[in-house]
Amino acid sequence: MISAALVKELREKTGAGMMDCKKALTETNGDIEAAITWLREKGIMKAQKKADRIAAEGLCAAVVSGNKAIVYEVNSETDFVARTDNFQDLVKKIGEAILASGAKNTEEALAAPSELGTVNDLIINATATIGEKITLRRVTLVEKTDSQVFGQYIHGGGKIAVVTVLEGGDEEVAKNVCMQIAAMNPMFLDRNSVDPEFLAKETEILRQETLNEGKPAQIVDKIVVGKLNKSLKSICLVDQEFVKNPDMTVGDYVKSNNAKIITFIRLAVGEGIEKRVDNFAAEVMAAAGK
Repeated sequence: MISAALVKELREKTGAGMMDCKKALTETNGDIEAAITWLREKGIMKAQKKADRIAAEGLCAAVVSGNKAIVYEVNSETDFVARTDNFQDLVKKIGEAILASGAKNTEEALAAPSELGTVNDLIINATATIGEKITLRRVTLVEKTDSQVFGQYIHGGGKIAVVTVLEGGDEEVAKNVCMQIAAMNPMFLDRNSVDPEFLAKETEILRQETLNEGKPAQIVDKIVVGKLNKSLKSICLVDQEFVKNPDMTVGDYVKSNNAKIITFIRLAVGEGIEKRVDNFAAEVMAAAGK
C-alpha cells in the first residue's frame, strides 16, 4: 500500500503529477530513488526541467455558467503550442474545473479538483506531455445576480478575453460592450472608479508638461484640467466613443438600451510578463565554443 505521504514526498522531489508519482511508487514497491529513476526513464520529469523557462504565450479564456464566470490565462512558451488542439483542450478542462470548484483566485484554482487530482496536477502532466512550460495565472471569479446579464467576448482565438456584467439590457448589448473593451482597453469603468494615486500622478505629469511648454502660470491649472478630462475620456469605459457608433459614448449606448455597466474584466495574453529576447547568433557561437 503506497501512502499519501510517500506520494507527496515524490511529488515535491520531482514535480511530477500525483497519479504519475503513485504509479512510479507502485512499480518500484515504494522505493523513492527507484521511483525517481522510473519517472526519468518515462520522461515525466521533463516538467521539472522547464521550471525556469519563460511562458509568455498561451490563451486567455472565459467560462460562464449560471450566475458565475471565470476569466483566466493559461501560458505556454510558444504561440505554436497555444494553437494546438491539446493545449486548447487543456485550457477548456482547466476552466471547467475551476468554475466547478468555486475557486476565486489563482492559488485556489491550482488546488481545484481535476481528473488527475488537482488543476496543478493537470498542468504538470500537460507540461511533460506537450513539452513546454505551462502556467496558470490571473484567475478571476465574476458573479452576477439573477437580474443582471453577462457579456462574453474572446478575440483572436484567445489573445484577449473579456467578461462584463450589465444591469438591464441583454446579451447582445453586453457583448457589444465586451467588444469595445477588447478594442479600446479602458483602464477604469468611470471617473468615480479611477485610482486616486493614478489621478494624482497623471495630474502632476500634465502640470509639468504644461509648464515645460512655457504656458503662463496663471492659466496652467485650467489647461491641466482640460488635458486631464481628455485623458480620462480615453481611459474610462463609459466616456469612450462607442466604436460601433462614434456619435455616442459607451455610456450613452448602454443607457439607450436601459442598461448600466456594473463591472468588467479584460485579459490579454502575456500582459506583465517580461519576455526573454534571445540572441540566436550569440547562442550558436556559444554552443560552438567560439
